[in-house]
Amino acid sequence: MAFSTRPTGQIARFFVLLLAFGGLAAVSGCASAPGGASAFAAVGTQPAGQTGIMADPIVTAVTTRNPVKGAQARPWFGTQRANQPSNVRIHLSSPAEGAFSTVGLGDWGIKAVEIVPVGESFSVRDRRRDVLVYIHGFNQSFETAVLDAARLSDGLRFHGETMLFSWPSKNSLMNYIYDRESALWSRDALEGMFDELIGDPTVGTVHVVAHSMGTMVAVESLRQLYDRRGAAATSRFGAIVLASPDIDMDSFTSSVSRIGTLSRKITVLTVANDRALGAMRDMAGGVTRVGIAEKPRLEALGVRVIDASDYAGGGLNHDLFMSNAQVRETIRRFIADAGSPAYSSSSAIQ
Repeated sequence: MAFSTRPTGQIARFFVLLLAFGGLAAVSGCASAPGGASAFAAVGTQPAGQTGIMADPIVTAVTTRNPVKGAQARPWFGTQRANQPSNVRIHLSSPAEGAFSTVGLGDWGIKAVEIVPVGESFSVRDRRRDVLVYIHGFNQSFETAVLDAARLSDGLRFHGETMLFSWPSKNSLMNYIYDRESALWSRDALEGMFDELIGDPTVGTVHVVAHSMGTMVAVESLRQLYDRRGAAATSRFGAIVLASPDIDMDSFTSSVSRIGTLSRKITVLTVANDRALGAMRDMAGGVTRVGIAEKPRLEALGVRVIDASDYAGGGLNHDLFMSNAQVRETIRRFIADAGSPAYSSSSAIQ
């Protein structure tokens, strides 16, 4: 059978959205907000002394990407799938140093990437610390994922350690299927990372923020972890925030039913007018994506929901967890409510 080369209405709309997406995200990937570091200024008054990642600018990462140039120089890790995961520690320059990055002056930047020997504790501290794990979405390089992890931790005013799980994205708008399959392929490695974290005596509460396609690998890994370890794994996790999840609603419903009490720790950030997820829904046969599902439908599954639709603007509305200060503050409060002591005492927005 011959296939027509003329695009259908759905495909045409999809490519129009991809072009718009490219205009917003070509520099910094799926999650990075335009406007540089100022877009990630924390709500409220900061303490006089530096805290969290600003005080100690390090991101620890596990990546299933292939090392490039021995991970000694940019791009450090590429777009192909590695034979085994790499554990790395990334030393950063902060906006306070006037760092230059792919975004520009006054942003986070990478100084050096250090390979961490297998078996070494994820923590570099001699005392118990909470951990914030960030899992990036579609169309990101290793560098942009690292910088977004730093921006997120700084914006949330997190006082523990910051970690990144980076899977092999092609960092290209035209490779959605490759990215999706690479994310799924990486779920065993993320499960292993979670397993090590909850078994590490220097790690306190583990909080997770995953974005877009990264939410899929997060949910699949947690499902596998719960299948293997049961309720014993639940107590070590704090908040599990799924921002604009690019997950089939039917698949999500099935997975949530299989993770027991972990489902009560999940908070889903939705935006009704998320144009990127609208395009994905059209390409997936009309099945609703979790990030644009109706709030009552999600709450019926036992998860909490942040409906950020009121903060949507004229863009894709796919990265409000990073770009909008009010949305980010709500996420900060939800994580703080999970019982972690890793936050400052500044009051929530009214």
